[in-house]
This record gives sequence, C-alpha cells and structure tokens, in this order.
Amino acid sequence: MAEMTNKMVEDIMEQPKVTQKTFDFPTEVVELPSQGLVYPEGHPLRKGTIELKYMTAKEEDILASQNLIKKGVVLDKLFESVVVEPGLNIDDVYIGDKNAILLATRILGYGADYEVEITDPFTGEKQRTVIDLSKIQTKDVDFEKLNPKNRYTFTLPSNNKEIEFRLLTHKDEVEITKEIQALERLNKNSSLASDVTTRLRYMITMVDGNSDRGFINRWVQNQFLARDTKAFRAYVKDISPDMDMRFVFVSEITGESEALDIPFGINFFYPSNWL
Repeated sequence: MAEMTNKMVEDIMEQPKVTQKTFDFPTEVVELPSQGLVYPEGHPLRKGTIELKYMTAKEEDILASQNLIKKGVVLDKLFESVVVEPGLNIDDVYIGDKNAILLATRILGYGADYEVEITDPFTGEKQRTVIDLSKIQTKDVDFEKLNPKNRYTFTLPSNNKEIEFRLLTHKDEVEITKEIQALERLNKNSSLASDVTTRLRYMITMVDGNSDRGFINRWVQNQFLARDTKAFRAYVKDISPDMDMRFVFVSEITGESEALDIPFGINFFYPSNWL
C-alpha cells in the first residue's frame, strides 16, 4: 500500500523525490511546481520541496466542520494542518504550490480516483465520470521568468503603460476571501461581484511608475480596460507555476472528447463513499 501511495505522488509531481523523516506521524516530501524558484535564498521552500503529513481523523474533522464550510475557509484550514515543513510560515506559500499540496493531500488521503458529475458540453446532459488524479502534471512554464523578489512587469496592449505585479500567496488568498466576504455583507442587495477587481488590486504593485495604493485601487476600478485585464490575466496564468488541473472528458452519448477543468472545491476531498 505504501508503495502504491508513493507511486501516485510520483505520477502527479513528475517523479518527485519522496522521503521519510522522523515524526510522530507519517510524512511525505513532495516537489513543488515552482521548483522553489519563487522563494528567496534561505527560505525553507527554496529547495523546491515541501514536507506534508498524511491526513488523519484530525483532518477529517476539519473537512466535516460545518462552521468552517460556512465561512469558506475549510480548505485553508486543511492546508494549514497538513503542512509540517520545519521553519516554514505557510503564509509564504504561493498559490500554485498550494494547489499541488492540496492535490497531493487528496491522493495520499483517499487515492487517485475522483468521481464527479459533469455536464456533457456536447449534449448538456449530466454524466458521472471518474478522473484519475495521478495523471495530473505540472504546467509548462518558462522558469527563467520566475524570480525570488516576486516582482514582474506587463505592458498593457492598449496604451503601452507598464504595470508591476506580484504572484499571490496563501496569505493573500486568505485576505482576499475575507475582503470579498466583507464587501458582500455590506452590499448584500447588490448583484455586483468584486472578485476580479479585489484580486487585481492585491496583485498590482505599480502602474506606470506610481505605487500609491489609493491611486492603484482607483485605477483598477475605473481605468483598467477589459481588454487589458484579459491580456494581463492570460499573462499571469502563463507564467504562474501550477498544476494543470484539466482532464479529457469523453461523452458517453456522442463519443466526442474535450479538455475540461477538474472541479476543485470542498467536494474534491469527499469520495463518493465518504460518511
């Protein structure tokens, strides 16, 4: 069984180095999509790996907590519970690496088979399918573009203005979620969502040489053109190390196939036979 589990982790992490260390609980060391290149020298993750504990009844208690589910933080709490890397502040972990950690945690905890119900894009009908999570690979990115300072630039196609931005970390994601939830409570009668603008405000650190936060916030809200945001988000996605969370869906009715995003949420950690 241990050999099968190690093989699953190797498959999703492109043959990572999996080792055992001395703890009061079993752990695994898994390679990160970033290869550690986004962390500064001396950082615990600069080596490109992270140590995780296997899920236990403690983690299942986290997953079953209705309070955490209602607050929308259950996966964050699970993430915080399984990371045992010595000397690591988990706030520093970048989102792509966090996704890899959650994926490895799911496989180590419940295996690689993930049964889901998908809407067939060719017929509109619902179809049950089993996704083999062990086949998920890391994205192809240009690692030469990554840097430990977490500062990147992008030129807007509409006016050639240059914006400076950073990739988001676990801490950023937690703060973004809190801010979005607070805005939703304040504007509960409004149908407008703030997810996109909030995330952009956290990412962008400078616009055409101006780093004033008030200016950046107003600029994102009022002057960041839709065609520019589309190009910017595509560029960020292109350079961000992450897992390629897609699978090939085959229609049982038409036989046609298409690459679809793997549903990734709270149900990701609940096998069909989970109590």
